[in-house]
Order: sequence, then structure tokens, then C-alpha cells
Amino acid sequence: MNNHVTVLEIDGKALVHNLNYFKGKLQTATKILAVVKAFGYGSDGVQVARFLEHKVDYFAVAYTHEGVALREAGVQTPILVLHPHLQNLQAIIDFQLEPGLYNFTIFNAFLKLTREKSLDQYPVHLKFNTGLNRLGFSAAAIPEILMHLKAPTALKIQSLFSHLAASEDAAEKAFTSDQIEQFTAIKEAVFAALAYTPMLHLLNTSGVVNYPQAQFDMVRIGIGLYGFGNDKKETAQLKNTHNLKSIISQIHPIAPGETVGYNRAFAAKAATKTATIPIGHADGLSRRLGNTKGFVRIQNQDAPIIGNVCMDMIMVDVTHIDCNEGDAVIVFNTQEMIQHIADISETIVYETLTAISPRVHKTLKT
Repeated sequence: MNNHVTVLEIDGKALVHNLNYFKGKLQTATKILAVVKAFGYGSDGVQVARFLEHKVDYFAVAYTHEGVALREAGVQTPILVLHPHLQNLQAIIDFQLEPGLYNFTIFNAFLKLTREKSLDQYPVHLKFNTGLNRLGFSAAAIPEILMHLKAPTALKIQSLFSHLAASEDAAEKAFTSDQIEQFTAIKEAVFAALAYTPMLHLLNTSGVVNYPQAQFDMVRIGIGLYGFGNDKKETAQLKNTHNLKSIISQIHPIAPGETVGYNRAFAAKAATKTATIPIGHADGLSRRLGNTKGFVRIQNQDAPIIGNVCMDMIMVDVTHIDCNEGDAVIVFNTQEMIQHIADISETIVYETLTAISPRVHKTLKT
């Protein structure tokens, strides 16, 4: 049981608000795939999936063990594994997960396994590379893929999908439009040879916002579900889902000339009062937030982080804050605070959220 006093509260009402915001941008028949990989973007993928199970059509995870965790928690909604590996193919079948097949190594291995198991029409998803150049078949692979899928076959193509490289970047509109055209051509080539029509999905959060004409049959909502739209205007329409909280462990009076923390990075120029908080870089708090670059909130006031961020703790300046040991501390609870941390850390919101350590207690509030 995790009873750590540093807690990430996941706001269920905010999740629903964000989901409904994107639903409002979709055509009636367009399905929604909720991305819950990476512990639900640093929250808790299992809790998020259980909460949203009857509100979405699909879930996606990056790796097989993430999908297994959802199944073991009782989630029955279809789950797409975006990046399966040879070592995990049996587990995919055992837990009725749906693999995204992206090259002939993984395709042939899964086809062989399903045939050995005498499976029929096992749902798979074919990933095509249209410009991200990360994972995916090339369009040139289509004839060979189709040759392997001549009836009777153990596999059924549940969907064709690809991944946009720069859907949030207006300067890359021509590139993104080309990706959409490539994907459309791939769809036509595959559909012409099949007796059925797989689902199609291409758009991520920013794609839903910027390329509504390419919704196809389903869209994948990731960062948008958690309160960020890769655009200030869109983010303002969303609600923050991640609320990271802790407590004051100890308060210290620091005399002028005394130092605080490793390498004596902070030296008091005047009488100072510090509070020690049980969260550090092992919990996902960047060391770049030290030395007054970052802050927490105590009694609705900003308390700058002083000295270096430790592995398990930070020290903050509470000289002008009336507070006591055991008082609540807000590490972040707004999109603005999260963005500030990302900016100071010279990274993106995705990394700030997913860096939250599993040892931080996670709880979903409805």
C-alpha cells in the first residue's frame, strides 16, 4: 500500500470536461481512443482507464505490460498496444490485447503465433509511416502484407493508422497535409484488396484541433485529455487534471550566514525560515527548479525553492509565510504552474507530467 504523503490527485471531473471538449469537435460517428500510456501521462493509467471505460471506444498504451495492467484491473474496453515486441506476443493473446504491427519482423511473428494457436480473425492494427519516421510500414509494403492476409487468415485488420509529426505547428501545414494525403492513398490501396473495411485513425490531440477534415473513423486523444492543447487558446478551454500536493516535514530557523542543502548552494543574508518538503528529483521534480527558479504554494503564497533540489526533498523559503509543520503544500495544481515548471526545466509539459515518480501516491477524485 502506498501511503506516501506526497500525492498526485487526478481530477476526474476535469478529465470528463476535457473529453467532452474534444467530443464537441468531432462528427457524431467518430470514435475516441483515449491514450493512457506512461502511467496515464504521469497520473495513473489504470485509474484513468477504469474511470473512462464507458466513455470512450478504445484505449492505447505504448507497451504490452501497460495493457496487461489494465486487463488485470478489469478493464474490458479494446486496448491497442502501440509498440509491441517479440517477447510479449504471447501475453498480447493471453490478455486479449490488440497489437499495432509496424514491420515484417513483428507482423510475421504474430501471424505465425496466431496460426499455431489456430486463432481466427485476431484483431490487429497496421501502423504506416507517413513522415514521422519512427515506426511503421512503408506504402511499398502493402502488396506483401496483403499477400499474407489472403483468406483464410488468422488475422483481421482492425484498423490502419499513422502518426502526424507536426500537427501543432502551423508552419508545417504543408507537411501535415502531405501526410494526410499519403495516409488516404494507403487506405485506398488496402481497401481495394479487402472484403471488409478496417477503421482508420490518424489524428492526435493537435490534429483534432487543426485538421478536422482528417477525422476518419477514430481519433486519439492524449495530452488533451490531461488538460493541454499544444496551443494557449486550446489549453485555456481545458481543465487541469494533475494536482501534486505534499506537506511540510520540518521548519528550520536559519541565521544570517548559515547555508542550506547540498553544496551549501543557499546562504542566508538575513534571518530566514525554511520548510522541508518530501519531494525531490527522484519524484520527478527537476533539479533546474532549485536556487529560487521554482516555487511551491503554501497558504496561497509562493515559497521559492532554495538551494539544490535533493533526491527526496526540497527546502523552500517561508520567512514571510505563517505556516506550521504538517501544513499542506501545493507543488502544482494549475496548467500555468505546470507550464512554468516545464519552461524552467527547459522541457515540455509532456515530460513534466510523465516524470512524476510511481512512488508518489496517485488517487483519482470524482
